[in-house]
Amino acid sequence: MQRHHDRRKPFTGFNMVALMDIFTILVFFLLVNSGEVQVLPTTKSLKLPESVATKRPEETLVIMVTDQDILIRGKRIVSVAAIIDSPSLVIEPLKAELDYLSKRSRGKRESSTRRAITIMGDKEIPFKLLKKVMVTCTRANYTTISLAVLKKTRQGD
Repeated sequence: MQRHHDRRKPFTGFNMVALMDIFTILVFFLLVNSGEVQVLPTTKSLKLPESVATKRPEETLVIMVTDQDILIRGKRIVSVAAIIDSPSLVIEPLKAELDYLSKRSRGKRESSTRRAITIMGDKEIPFKLLKKVMVTCTRANYTTISLAVLKKTRQGD
């Protein structure tokens, strides 16, 4: 009799379909939202100034200005000591590299009339050096210039 009753008990299984749906949605959500963070290249010798700006930067060509060198894509272009006291506002090696990069990238993403560039400058660099870098970028037809900063939280937040 006991064997006969055991045979009629329904078998309750584990339904994996609902669990798979949840994991699929979770993976899709994480993939879509993981692209929100923009990481700029940096070195340990570069300390960015702080700002309360809220606008996100666009992905552009990045010029790194340290207290010793000017770099583009990790390549040393010119030393700061060689150009800091020169009377010219245009840094010729930097302009030559920017012209070369604009010729290589023309037709890919950027139009030839309006190019964007980001300057990552150490917060201790002199203004006359920053001015020379900005003038050089403008002369190389990079008309939209952004300065990279660290986001600073407000005092009460």
